[in-house]
Amino acid sequence: MGIVAGLDSSSESTRIVVCDTDTGAVIKQGYAPHPVGGSGNVDPQTWLMSLGEAAEGGLLEGVQAIGVSAQQHGLLALDAGGVLVRPASMGNDKRAQSAAADLTEALGGRTAWAQAVGAVPTASQPVAKLRWLARNEPESAHRVAELMQPHDWLVWQLLGRPMRRTTDRGTASSSGYWSAASGSWRPDLVQLALGHQVRLPEVIGPADAAGHTPEGLLISAGTGETMAAAFGLGVGIGDAVISLGASGSVFSVHHEALADPTGTILSYADATGMHLPVVHTLNAVRTLRGTAELLSTDLEGLSALAMKSTPGSYGLVFLPYLEGERTPHLPHTAGTLTGLRRESMKPEHLARAAFEGMLCGLADALDVLRGRGVQVRRVFLLGPAADLQAVRAIAPALLGARIVVPQPADYAALGAARQAAWALGVSHGTQSPHEPPRWPAAASQVFEPGEDLPVGQSVRQQYVAVREQTHPGAFEPGVFEPGPQEAMGHEAVGGYGAV
Repeated sequence: MGIVAGLDSSSESTRIVVCDTDTGAVIKQGYAPHPVGGSGNVDPQTWLMSLGEAAEGGLLEGVQAIGVSAQQHGLLALDAGGVLVRPASMGNDKRAQSAAADLTEALGGRTAWAQAVGAVPTASQPVAKLRWLARNEPESAHRVAELMQPHDWLVWQLLGRPMRRTTDRGTASSSGYWSAASGSWRPDLVQLALGHQVRLPEVIGPADAAGHTPEGLLISAGTGETMAAAFGLGVGIGDAVISLGASGSVFSVHHEALADPTGTILSYADATGMHLPVVHTLNAVRTLRGTAELLSTDLEGLSALAMKSTPGSYGLVFLPYLEGERTPHLPHTAGTLTGLRRESMKPEHLARAAFEGMLCGLADALDVLRGRGVQVRRVFLLGPAADLQAVRAIAPALLGARIVVPQPADYAALGAARQAAWALGVSHGTQSPHEPPRWPAAASQVFEPGEDLPVGQSVRQQYVAVREQTHPGAFEPGVFEPGPQEAMGHEAVGGYGAV
């Protein structure tokens, strides 16, 4: 039918993929770093500069539609004329921590927020940034007449700054003032945070078009990076995704929004009409890097050492709470190493304990979702650490699921391109608005728990016993304990379907 482009504007760079609409095959790609760092306050014009550089050389020639993915939790506050009242405040700006706490109390506590919008305010969310703005820059706050997030603003710019402003469910659900459960804005929460009402974008459907550029290119709804990456991967009901960065995140596709009074689950919307509950941990690869430095090696060396040990690390148990922890909620604690005996005091056992501790911590996060009825039959592992032999060897049995390691790709940009193909097909009458294009699945390696499952679950139980002894009641009793292996199916079903 043609070609489409997916554009991902992350905190550090712009990536563009140009894909065949029927097969999803990547025809060409573009990349450009952002001219300035993505922390704190940012001039969003730099995103447009990066976009232009990434699209040089006629990259978008012949493209019929563009999808936009962008970093989440950025706040762009505009005046009545559509002019920014201040630089964009990005998701990693932590100045709003006290503002988030104030907002939580102002509405009546964590349960009230979870019921209202599916998430308890954090410093990264736009709703907390609004409270910070009202308190610290009152003159700028008074001028604010409308709000956008990065993906909304980029779509608006590509369309030539029309009167109509749009967003999608995924980005809206990151704001702290949109409810994934009801599918509606909560202007009363904007009023609570900022002190007055403002204009909010129109939330359009996953297969809808935001409009056409002056040159006639269709621009799809767009979405946030997490939602676009999930769509690019093609995950569906029964799939979970674990992202292994310095910190970790676990998300899955679910048929309904989850209200979690503890604030552990962030109830986001996805890019297909389903829901995307997310659980974060503070300690993932930083656990491995810290251990590697202690043992005077690198991550590959740490992995090789770990493979010389055996399951259970000769009794060593590492609670990897090096930066405190978010799941469970232990913000002021530290890591713990137990089980030291003469025979366990060897580099290979400490290395193995680091991998087991990191993966058990992520299993805790995964069990938060399982404890709320989220099916988990396959777990996708993302990030460079997923290539480590020790991760691939240990994860299936500890997580109790089939492990899928996709080949490295720009999945957020691919998800944006797939959305563009969907909207283009709907506009031509060749695609159902209820069924996205069925692009081939990403090339992946699959690792099964197999006969190692009972051993892995024993290691997990040992970890849970130490965690409960060290931090009693960190999780509600009985809710997040490791259970028997769930049935593992081969096919993803539901909102994403096969790709």
